[in-house]
Amino acid sequence: MSHFICPVCRTGLLKTEKTYVCENRHSFDIAKQGYVNLLLSSGKGKTHGDDREMISSREDFLNRGFYDELSREVSRLAEKYCPDGGVVLDAGCGECKYTCDARKFLKASGKRADLIGVDISKEALRYAARRTREIELAVASVADIPVADGSVDVMINIFAPFEAAEFSRVLKKGGAIIRVYPLEKHLWELKELVYETPYENPVSDMAEAGFEIAEQLSVRYMMEFKSNEDILSLFKMTPYYYRTSENDRRKLDSAESLSCRAEFGITVYKK
Repeated sequence: MSHFICPVCRTGLLKTEKTYVCENRHSFDIAKQGYVNLLLSSGKGKTHGDDREMISSREDFLNRGFYDELSREVSRLAEKYCPDGGVVLDAGCGECKYTCDARKFLKASGKRADLIGVDISKEALRYAARRTREIELAVASVADIPVADGSVDVMINIFAPFEAAEFSRVLKKGGAIIRVYPLEKHLWELKELVYETPYENPVSDMAEAGFEIAEQLSVRYMMEFKSNEDILSLFKMTPYYYRTSENDRRKLDSAESLSCRAEFGITVYKK
């Protein structure tokens, strides 16, 4: 059986060679890339989630290792909180860079674990499926995750919406959520290049009803960019790119090097 459930009747799904099917004969085709679309349609032709340009830029950027320090810390925490034989769900997995790194870390530690990922963007999962076939992938919203109640040991939630009620539903009692978010000065030097008056990222109280905070930590370091291509990849993978005027975007065209800080907050919740 799959770890996913039918989004229509909420019964278990059986994975066959080409489809996922439930006992009520609801059937979902497996895309040629290897993921399944379990997002119930909300409009023909509507695009959900990040678009191809943002995802391609993020893939290029992550593959160059600029966020590897963050990924190592997420992997360490996933191994710490996942029991042997557990289930790890990446809610908002994107291209699955962090999920794949966690899988490798768990395997190296000798722990068996099933990893699954959901993201609302088909484009992101096309990249994710190219990266690995060892993680079960589905197009789905993190606000309506197609997995059974109390079936997940560890959740990873990186730069994605935090849906407390839904996360509590799918998480086992005693399960953990690894939540990653930008701190106040994250990418500050990039903002200084683009904006006349850069602003700090808001960071609120991280308390969430129904969860206790098990630990909080930060990951801070400087990134060194030595090409305009890397600088533009960073900018295009952020929401800033779509909220910035063409005139301000052009300020990056001549930038060939940049020292820029990465500052991530990590909060681990226990149910």
